Amino acid sequence: MLKVRPIAERDYPALLQIAEDSGHGFTSLPIDETLLKSKIQRSLRSFAKQVQVPGDELYLMVLEDTVSGDVVGTCAIEAAVGIKDAFYHYRLGKDVHVSPQLGIRREVSTLTLCNDYTGAAELCTLYLKPDWRKDDNGRFLSMCRFLLMAAHPQRFGDKVIAEMRGVSDGDGSSPFWQWLERHFFGIDFPTADYLTGIGDKVFVAELMPRHPIYVNLLSPEAQAVVGEVHDNTRPALRLLENQGFRCQGYVDIFDAGPTVECQRDQIKAVRESASYTLKVSDHTSDANLIVCGSELAQLSIIKANAHIDTEAGELTLKPADAKALGLTHGAKVWALGLNR
Repeated sequence: MLKVRPIAERDYPALLQIAEDSGHGFTSLPIDETLLKSKIQRSLRSFAKQVQVPGDELYLMVLEDTVSGDVVGTCAIEAAVGIKDAFYHYRLGKDVHVSPQLGIRREVSTLTLCNDYTGAAELCTLYLKPDWRKDDNGRFLSMCRFLLMAAHPQRFGDKVIAEMRGVSDGDGSSPFWQWLERHFFGIDFPTADYLTGIGDKVFVAELMPRHPIYVNLLSPEAQAVVGEVHDNTRPALRLLENQGFRCQGYVDIFDAGPTVECQRDQIKAVRESASYTLKVSDHTSDANLIVCGSELAQLSIIKANAHIDTEAGELTLKPADAKALGLTHGAKVWALGLNR
C-alpha cells in the first residue's frame, strides 16, 4: 500500500536522494544538507501548529510504500508565499506605441518584475520516482494536497498557485536565463536556481533589471520559451488545468515557465471533497477514493476502494485501510474521488 504522510526526521536521506534525482529547475529542493533539514523541521512545526490565518508554514509530505518502508515521492504546500522572503515573478504586459500622424501603431510585450502573488498558497515540491510513475500514483500524490486544503482551508491562502518548470536542457541551461545572464547577472542558471532554493534572493533585487523588459529585445531563443513548460512538466500542467488552474500572465524570473493559479474554493477537487463518518466493514464498493482523517497531527492519506452512503453521511473502509489511516469506527474522514 502507498500512503502519504507528513515528513519525519528519519526521511532526510530519502529527501536528499530526491533532491539529487530531480535535477536542475527543482528550486524547492536544492542539494544542501542544512536547508533540507531546516525544511523538515519547519514542516514538523507547521503540522503541529494551531493556525487560524496562514503564514510562513510549510506542509511537506512523503509518499511511502508501507510494505518496504521506502519513500518513493514527495509533495508540499507553502501556506502563504512571500511572508518571510520576497516572492518574485515577471508579469507579462503590453506597451502600446501609437503615432496617428505617421499611421503607426505598435504593441510590444513586456516583462515587469513584481511580488503580486504575496500571500498565495503554493503547490510545490512534487516528485515521484520513475519506477512508481504508474497506477495513478502521480495523480494520487498531486491530488492529496487538495484534500488537505478542503479539510483545513484556514491554513492556506485564498489563491493557490503552482510554478511550472520552464524550458531547459539536460545540463540545466535555460535560453531565457542565458539572455539575462549575458546582460545582467553573470552567473549561470544552476547557480541562480540554487541560490534561490537556499533562500538567498538578495541578488535578484540587486541585479534584476529595474525597468520592464521588452520581449522583442530578447534573443529569439529566449522569446520562444516565455510561458512555455518543460516537456516533463506537461502532465502536471494538464492535471492542474483540469482542476481549474490557468496562467494569468505570470512567468518565472529564471526560466520564464508559466505560473498557474486558481482560487482555493474554486479548485474542482476542493469543491468535490466531503467529510463523512467512518464505518469499518469488509463489504465495500469499487469506488476509488483518496481518504484521510480530519486530525492533522495524525495525518495519513491513502487511496482505497470505499463505499459512500450520502444519506447517512458514512464512508465504509475495509479494516486494513482504516488501520493504515490509524482510525477506528466513528472517526471523521475526508474523501475525494481519485479520478475527479
